[in-house]
Amino acid sequence: MFDLIAGLPVHVLIVHLAVVLIPLSAIGATLIAARPKALRLFGAATVIGATVGVIASVIAVISGNQLAERVGRPEAHANYGEIFPFAAVGFLVLLIMFWLFARGVPLNRNRPLWLKIFGAVLIIAAIGITYFAVLTGYSGSKATWSEIVNANYFVEAPPRTSL
Repeated sequence: MFDLIAGLPVHVLIVHLAVVLIPLSAIGATLIAARPKALRLFGAATVIGATVGVIASVIAVISGNQLAERVGRPEAHANYGEIFPFAAVGFLVLLIMFWLFARGVPLNRNRPLWLKIFGAVLIIAAIGITYFAVLTGYSGSKATWSEIVNANYFVEAPPRTSL
């Protein structure tokens, strides 16, 4: 089911959704934690984006395992990829909890100290999940492209001519 779409591996297509939406959601989480006004503007979109990103990361693992049956298993990337959805779910849970608690503050002014501390924890989690997304994506890119680039498979493009 998550093997190929129109002859292309689903993993290659879906992984981009996860590695874009999770870091974007981390930026949104940082904004809503740091600026109370941002909660109203970006809160729901941030939660929705993170939810779609988590779903995409789960599909990426399933499709990655199917792709590995075809091309082999890059161990470092596979190890990061197996853990990433769990980290993303943890981030999503923190995000939803903060969003729900912060929405309960009347007019969202004067957040209590515990909610400010929770916001700081959310910002740290946002930094962590972004780093983990970059690390996972980098290991996949390295596994895919390093041999090709090192072997100089790329052919130089012909010079451009002006009209």
